[in-house]
Amino acid sequence: MGGCSSQSCHRCFFEYETERMIVVKSKVVGSVFRLIQFLILFYVIGYVCVVQKSYQETDSVISSVTTKVKGTGFTNTSDLGGRVWDVADYNIPPQGESSFFVLTNMIVTPNQTQSTCPELPNQSTICMSDSDCLEGSNDVRGNGIQTGLCMNYSETVKTCEVLSWCPLEIDINLPEHALLVAAEDFTVLIKNSVTYPKFNFHKRNILPDVNSSYLKQCEFNRKTDPDCPIFRLKDMVSEAEEDFQTMATRGGVLGIMIDWNCDLDWPEHYCGPKYSFRRLDNKIPENNVAPGYNFRFAKYYKTTDGRETRTLIKAYGIRFDVIVFGTRSSHFILWGNPSPAPAP
Repeated sequence: MGGCSSQSCHRCFFEYETERMIVVKSKVVGSVFRLIQFLILFYVIGYVCVVQKSYQETDSVISSVTTKVKGTGFTNTSDLGGRVWDVADYNIPPQGESSFFVLTNMIVTPNQTQSTCPELPNQSTICMSDSDCLEGSNDVRGNGIQTGLCMNYSETVKTCEVLSWCPLEIDINLPEHALLVAAEDFTVLIKNSVTYPKFNFHKRNILPDVNSSYLKQCEFNRKTDPDCPIFRLKDMVSEAEEDFQTMATRGGVLGIMIDWNCDLDWPEHYCGPKYSFRRLDNKIPENNVAPGYNFRFAKYYKTTDGRETRTLIKAYGIRFDVIVFGTRSSHFILWGNPSPAPAP
Protein backbone atom coordinates (compact mmCIF):
# COMPACT_ATOMS: atom_id res chain seq x y z
CA MET A 1 0.00 0.00 0.00
CA GLY A 2 3.02 2.27 0.42
CA GLY A 3 3.22 2.56 -3.40
CA CYS A 4 -0.30 3.97 -3.79
CA SER A 5 -0.68 7.62 -4.74
CA SER A 6 -3.26 9.88 -3.23
CA GLN A 7 -5.33 9.63 -6.43
CA SER A 8 -5.55 5.86 -6.31
CA CYS A 9 -6.08 5.34 -2.59
CA HIS A 10 -9.63 4.07 -3.18
CA ARG A 11 -8.23 1.28 -5.38
CA CYS A 12 -5.44 0.39 -2.93
CA PHE A 13 -8.02 0.01 -0.19
CA PHE A 14 -9.36 -3.12 -1.84
CA GLU A 15 -5.98 -4.70 -2.52
CA TYR A 16 -4.32 -7.46 -0.40
CA GLU A 17 -0.60 -7.96 0.06
CA THR A 18 1.37 -10.90 1.49
CA GLU A 19 5.08 -11.62 1.90
CA ARG A 20 6.77 -14.43 0.05
CA MET A 21 8.25 -17.17 2.27
CA ILE A 22 11.61 -18.60 1.31
CA VAL A 23 12.75 -21.95 2.68
CA VAL A 24 16.55 -22.11 2.91
CA LYS A 25 17.77 -25.71 2.91
CA SER A 26 21.04 -25.23 4.74
CA LYS A 27 22.27 -27.04 7.82
CA VAL A 28 24.32 -24.03 8.90
CA VAL A 29 21.50 -21.49 8.58
CA GLY A 30 19.00 -23.90 10.12
CA SER A 31 21.31 -24.65 13.06
CA VAL A 32 21.84 -20.93 13.74
CA PHE A 33 18.08 -20.35 13.58
CA ARG A 34 17.32 -23.19 16.02
CA LEU A 35 20.12 -22.04 18.33
CA ILE A 36 18.62 -18.55 18.53
CA GLN A 37 15.22 -20.07 19.31
CA PHE A 38 16.76 -22.24 22.03
CA LEU A 39 18.59 -19.30 23.62
CA ILE A 40 15.39 -17.26 23.77
CA LEU A 41 13.51 -20.19 25.30
CA PHE A 42 16.33 -20.85 27.77
CA TYR A 43 16.38 -17.17 28.82
CA VAL A 44 12.61 -17.06 29.42
CA ILE A 45 12.29 -20.40 31.22
CA GLY A 46 15.71 -20.85 32.78
CA TYR A 47 16.63 -17.31 33.84
CA VAL A 48 13.39 -15.31 34.05
CA CYS A 49 11.23 -18.08 35.55
CA VAL A 50 13.60 -20.40 37.44
CA VAL A 51 16.44 -18.09 38.55
CA GLN A 52 14.73 -14.72 38.91
CA LYS A 53 11.27 -16.20 39.65
CA SER A 54 9.70 -13.25 37.85
CA TYR A 55 6.37 -15.06 37.76
CA GLN A 56 6.09 -14.60 41.53
CA GLU A 57 4.89 -11.70 43.68
CA THR A 58 7.14 -10.80 46.62
CA ASP A 59 6.94 -8.98 49.95
CA SER A 60 9.67 -7.75 52.32
CA VAL A 61 9.90 -8.89 55.91
CA ILE A 62 8.95 -6.83 58.98
CA SER A 63 10.71 -8.09 62.07
CA SER A 64 11.03 -7.69 65.83
CA VAL A 65 13.86 -9.08 67.98
CA THR A 66 14.30 -9.56 71.72
CA THR A 67 17.29 -11.15 73.45
CA LYS A 68 18.04 -12.61 76.88
CA VAL A 69 21.63 -13.35 77.96
CA LYS A 70 22.50 -15.87 80.69
CA GLY A 71 25.72 -16.89 82.45
CA THR A 72 27.94 -16.04 85.43
CA GLY A 73 31.68 -15.38 85.66
CA PHE A 74 34.34 -14.62 88.28
CA THR A 75 37.17 -12.07 88.29
CA ASN A 76 39.89 -11.27 90.81
CA THR A 77 41.56 -7.87 90.32
CA SER A 78 43.37 -5.37 92.53
CA ASP A 79 40.67 -2.74 91.92
CA LEU A 80 37.58 -4.89 92.48
CA GLY A 81 38.93 -7.90 94.36
CA GLY A 82 37.25 -11.26 93.97
CA ARG A 83 33.87 -10.77 92.34
CA VAL A 84 31.10 -12.79 90.74
CA TRP A 85 29.56 -11.24 87.63
CA ASP A 86 25.99 -12.02 86.63
CA VAL A 87 23.87 -10.79 83.74
CA ALA A 88 22.94 -7.55 85.55
CA ASP A 89 26.66 -6.66 85.72
CA TYR A 90 27.94 -7.43 82.22
CA ASN A 91 24.86 -7.04 79.97
CA ILE A 92 24.84 -3.26 79.38
CA PRO A 93 22.23 -1.97 78.78
CA PRO A 94 19.95 -4.90 79.66
CA GLN A 95 17.58 -4.07 76.76
CA GLY A 96 18.86 -3.03 73.34
CA GLU A 97 17.19 -2.41 70.00
CA SER A 98 18.03 -5.59 68.07
CA SER A 99 21.43 -5.66 69.76
CA PHE A 100 23.05 -6.54 73.07
CA PHE A 101 26.46 -5.94 74.66
CA VAL A 102 28.52 -8.33 76.78
CA LEU A 103 31.35 -6.83 78.86
CA THR A 104 34.56 -8.88 78.66
CA ASN A 105 37.39 -6.53 79.71
CA MET A 106 37.66 -3.25 81.59
CA ILE A 107 39.76 -0.47 83.09
CA VAL A 108 38.48 0.46 86.55
CA THR A 109 39.08 3.81 88.28
CA PRO A 110 37.59 3.53 91.79
CA ASN A 111 36.77 6.12 94.46
CA GLN A 112 36.52 9.19 92.23
CA THR A 113 35.20 12.37 93.83
CA GLN A 114 34.45 15.91 92.62
CA SER A 115 37.74 17.63 93.50
CA THR A 116 40.90 19.12 91.96
CA CYS A 117 43.94 17.25 90.65
CA PRO A 118 46.72 17.68 88.04
CA GLU A 119 45.61 17.04 84.46
CA LEU A 120 47.13 14.16 82.53
CA PRO A 121 50.30 15.36 80.74
CA ASN A 122 50.20 16.25 77.04
CA GLN A 123 51.39 19.14 74.87
CA SER A 124 48.52 21.42 75.91
CA THR A 125 48.53 20.68 79.67
CA ILE A 126 52.24 20.62 80.60
CA CYS A 127 53.20 23.88 82.35
CA MET A 128 56.12 25.61 84.05
CA SER A 129 54.17 28.14 86.15
CA ASP A 130 50.62 29.32 86.87
CA SER A 131 50.84 31.77 83.97
CA ASP A 132 50.76 28.81 81.57
CA CYS A 133 47.30 27.76 82.85
CA LEU A 134 44.12 29.65 82.01
CA GLU A 135 41.49 29.61 84.76
CA GLY A 136 38.12 28.44 83.47
CA SER A 137 39.56 26.91 80.30
CA ASN A 138 37.73 23.78 79.21
CA ASP A 139 39.46 21.55 76.65
CA VAL A 140 36.93 19.18 75.06
CA ARG A 141 39.70 16.56 74.85
CA GLY A 142 40.69 17.09 78.48
CA ASN A 143 39.26 15.83 81.75
CA GLY A 144 38.00 18.97 83.46
CA ILE A 145 38.05 22.74 83.89
CA GLN A 146 41.39 24.42 84.62
CA THR A 147 41.76 26.24 87.93
CA GLY A 148 44.68 28.41 86.80
CA LEU A 149 47.27 26.62 88.96
CA CYS A 150 50.31 24.67 87.80
CA MET A 151 50.76 21.54 89.93
CA ASN A 152 53.24 18.66 90.22
CA TYR A 153 51.97 15.68 88.27
CA SER A 154 55.14 13.73 89.06
CA GLU A 155 58.65 14.49 90.31
CA THR A 156 59.67 15.71 86.85
CA VAL A 157 56.45 16.90 85.17
CA LYS A 158 54.03 19.70 86.02
CA THR A 159 50.55 20.06 84.54
CA CYS A 160 47.64 22.47 84.89
CA GLU A 161 45.25 21.63 87.72
CA VAL A 162 41.63 20.81 86.78
CA LEU A 163 38.33 20.55 88.58
CA SER A 164 37.09 17.07 87.72
CA TRP A 165 36.34 13.58 88.96
CA CYS A 166 39.64 12.76 90.68
CA PRO A 167 41.79 10.71 90.56
CA LEU A 168 41.69 10.87 86.76
CA GLU A 169 41.36 7.75 84.67
CA ILE A 170 44.56 6.39 83.08
CA ASP A 171 43.25 4.25 80.25
CA ILE A 172 46.52 2.93 78.82
CA ASN A 173 46.81 -0.05 81.18
CA LEU A 174 44.33 -2.36 79.52
CA PRO A 175 44.76 -6.00 80.64
CA GLU A 176 46.43 -8.06 77.91
CA HIS A 177 43.86 -10.81 78.33
CA ALA A 178 40.10 -10.51 78.81
CA LEU A 179 39.14 -10.39 82.49
CA LEU A 180 35.79 -12.11 82.05
CA VAL A 181 37.17 -15.26 80.46
CA ALA A 182 34.00 -17.21 81.23
CA ALA A 183 31.99 -15.00 78.88
CA GLU A 184 32.70 -17.39 76.01
CA ASP A 185 30.33 -19.91 77.64
CA PHE A 186 27.49 -17.42 78.16
CA THR A 187 24.37 -18.05 76.09
CA VAL A 188 21.74 -15.82 74.52
CA LEU A 189 18.13 -16.60 73.70
CA ILE A 190 17.08 -14.81 70.51
CA LYS A 191 13.33 -14.42 69.97
CA ASN A 192 12.54 -13.26 66.45
CA SER A 193 9.05 -12.68 65.05
CA VAL A 194 8.53 -11.88 61.37
CA THR A 195 5.56 -10.69 59.34
CA TYR A 196 4.88 -10.47 55.62
CA PRO A 197 1.91 -8.05 55.65
CA LYS A 198 0.99 -8.50 51.98
CA PHE A 199 0.25 -12.19 52.58
CA ASN A 200 -0.86 -11.92 56.23
CA PHE A 201 1.92 -14.37 57.11
CA HIS A 202 3.42 -14.57 60.62
CA LYS A 203 6.10 -16.82 62.01
CA ARG A 204 8.66 -17.08 64.83
CA ASN A 205 12.10 -18.61 65.03
CA ILE A 206 10.77 -20.59 68.00
CA LEU A 207 8.93 -23.31 66.11
CA PRO A 208 5.38 -24.42 67.08
CA ASP A 209 6.53 -27.80 68.43
CA VAL A 210 9.12 -26.27 70.81
CA ASN A 211 8.25 -26.39 74.53
CA SER A 212 9.79 -24.98 77.70
CA SER A 213 11.57 -28.21 78.57
CA TYR A 214 13.35 -28.21 75.23
CA LEU A 215 14.45 -24.58 75.61
CA LYS A 216 15.98 -25.28 79.03
CA GLN A 217 18.43 -27.82 77.64
CA CYS A 218 18.98 -27.07 73.93
CA GLU A 219 21.90 -25.18 72.38
CA PHE A 220 22.23 -24.20 68.71
CA ASN A 221 24.34 -26.52 66.63
CA ARG A 222 24.26 -26.24 62.85
CA LYS A 223 24.38 -30.02 62.40
CA THR A 224 22.67 -31.55 65.43
CA ASP A 225 20.25 -28.84 66.62
CA PRO A 226 19.76 -26.12 63.95
CA ASP A 227 16.31 -25.07 65.25
CA CYS A 228 17.38 -24.14 68.80
CA PRO A 229 17.19 -20.33 69.35
CA ILE A 230 19.78 -20.39 72.17
CA PHE A 231 23.34 -19.60 71.07
CA ARG A 232 26.69 -19.96 72.87
CA LEU A 233 28.70 -16.76 72.42
CA LYS A 234 31.96 -18.53 71.56
CA ASP A 235 30.25 -20.64 68.89
CA MET A 236 28.90 -17.55 67.13
CA VAL A 237 32.30 -15.85 67.15
CA SER A 238 33.96 -19.06 65.90
CA GLU A 239 31.51 -19.31 62.98
CA ALA A 240 32.58 -15.78 62.05
CA GLU A 241 36.15 -17.17 61.88
CA GLU A 242 37.31 -15.16 64.89
CA ASP A 243 38.92 -16.14 68.20
CA PHE A 244 36.68 -15.23 71.13
CA GLN A 245 39.39 -14.40 73.68
CA THR A 246 41.31 -12.24 71.18
CA MET A 247 38.16 -10.35 70.24
CA ALA A 248 37.13 -10.04 73.90
CA THR A 249 40.34 -8.23 74.89
CA ARG A 250 39.63 -5.00 72.99
CA GLY A 251 36.04 -5.68 71.98
CA GLY A 252 34.32 -5.71 68.62
CA VAL A 253 30.99 -5.90 66.82
CA LEU A 254 29.52 -9.20 65.63
CA GLY A 255 26.56 -9.49 63.28
CA ILE A 256 23.96 -12.21 63.76
CA MET A 257 22.23 -12.51 60.39
CA ILE A 258 18.80 -14.17 60.25
CA ASP A 259 17.66 -14.95 56.71
CA TRP A 260 13.90 -15.40 56.18
CA ASN A 261 13.83 -15.87 52.39
CA CYS A 262 10.76 -18.04 51.74
CA ASP A 263 9.38 -19.56 48.53
CA LEU A 264 5.77 -20.77 48.47
CA ASP A 265 6.50 -22.98 45.50
CA TRP A 266 7.59 -25.31 48.31
CA PRO A 267 5.57 -26.48 51.34
CA GLU A 268 5.24 -23.84 54.04
CA HIS A 269 7.20 -25.74 56.70
CA TYR A 270 10.32 -25.10 54.60
CA CYS A 271 10.01 -21.39 55.48
CA GLY A 272 12.32 -20.97 58.47
CA PRO A 273 15.25 -18.89 59.71
CA LYS A 274 18.78 -19.48 58.47
CA TYR A 275 21.53 -18.15 60.76
CA SER A 276 24.97 -16.83 59.84
CA PHE A 277 27.57 -14.78 61.72
CA ARG A 278 30.06 -12.13 60.64
CA ARG A 279 32.37 -9.63 62.29
CA LEU A 280 31.23 -6.11 61.38
CA ASP A 281 33.85 -3.74 62.84
CA ASN A 282 37.16 -2.92 61.19
CA LYS A 283 40.17 -5.05 62.12
CA ILE A 284 42.45 -4.32 59.16
CA PRO A 285 46.08 -4.43 60.43
CA GLU A 286 47.14 -1.61 58.09
CA ASN A 287 44.51 0.71 59.62
CA ASN A 288 44.44 -0.30 63.25
CA VAL A 289 43.62 3.11 64.75
CA ALA A 290 41.08 2.98 67.61
CA PRO A 291 40.45 -0.78 67.31
CA GLY A 292 37.69 -2.72 69.03
CA TYR A 293 34.61 -1.46 70.86
CA ASN A 294 34.42 0.31 74.23
CA PHE A 295 32.50 2.91 76.20
CA ARG A 296 32.42 4.31 79.74
CA PHE A 297 29.87 4.12 82.50
CA ALA A 298 29.96 4.85 86.22
CA LYS A 299 28.44 3.49 89.42
CA TYR A 300 27.65 6.18 92.00
CA TYR A 301 27.70 5.95 95.78
CA LYS A 302 27.55 8.21 98.83
CA THR A 303 29.96 8.01 101.73
CA THR A 304 28.83 8.02 105.33
CA ASP A 305 29.35 11.78 105.46
CA GLY A 306 27.11 12.28 102.41
CA ARG A 307 29.88 12.89 99.90
CA GLU A 308 29.24 11.61 96.38
CA THR A 309 31.77 9.15 94.95
CA ARG A 310 31.84 6.90 91.94
CA THR A 311 33.65 4.00 90.28
CA LEU A 312 34.39 4.70 86.61
CA ILE A 313 34.54 1.69 84.30
CA LYS A 314 35.86 1.81 80.75
CA ALA A 315 34.10 -1.25 79.37
CA TYR A 316 35.45 -3.35 76.53
CA GLY A 317 33.31 -6.09 75.07
CA ILE A 318 31.43 -7.52 72.14
CA ARG A 319 28.29 -5.91 70.77
CA PHE A 320 26.04 -8.35 68.97
CA ASP A 321 23.80 -6.84 66.27
CA VAL A 322 20.86 -8.98 65.16
CA ILE A 323 20.14 -8.25 61.48
CA VAL A 324 16.95 -9.75 60.01
CA PHE A 325 16.26 -9.75 56.26
CA GLY A 326 14.29 -11.71 53.70
CA THR A 327 11.55 -11.76 51.09
CA ARG A 328 8.54 -14.02 50.72
CA SER A 329 7.41 -15.14 47.27
CA SER A 330 3.81 -15.94 46.37
CA HIS A 331 2.24 -18.05 43.61
CA PHE A 332 1.97 -17.20 39.88
CA ILE A 333 0.79 -13.60 39.59
CA LEU A 334 -1.17 -14.32 36.38
CA TRP A 335 -3.59 -16.44 38.37
CA GLY A 336 -4.70 -13.46 40.37
CA ASN A 337 -3.81 -12.23 43.83
CA PRO A 338 -2.96 -15.10 46.14
CA SER A 339 -5.16 -15.71 49.15
CA PRO A 340 -3.50 -14.81 52.45
CA ALA A 341 -1.50 -17.63 53.95
CA PRO A 342 -2.78 -18.75 57.36
CA ALA A 343 -0.62 -18.01 60.34
CA PRO A 344 1.02 -21.14 61.72
